[in-house]
Amino acid sequence: MDDLERELKELIVNALRLEDITPDQIASDEQLFVNGLGLDSIDGLELGMAIRKKYEVRPQGSKEEIRAIFATVRSIARFIESQRKV
Repeated sequence: MDDLERELKELIVNALRLEDITPDQIASDEQLFVNGLGLDSIDGLELGMAIRKKYEVRPQGSKEEIRAIFATVRSIARFIESQRKV
């Protein structure tokens, strides 16, 4: 899972073109939206597309379920792992 979390941090920085932050500066349990990293809804759409393309998974569910998946790097990694087992 640590390798997957590292990949996701790199994906976040590269896909969202974050110039002022490195993957090492993102904590796995740091909130990605609003507080924490401070991503917005446009960032969320771009990140979702990048994750779908790279990992071939598609988060589905209610707004709250999607927010829970994208809350932290760790929660995204858990989601991807759960989809790989299906």
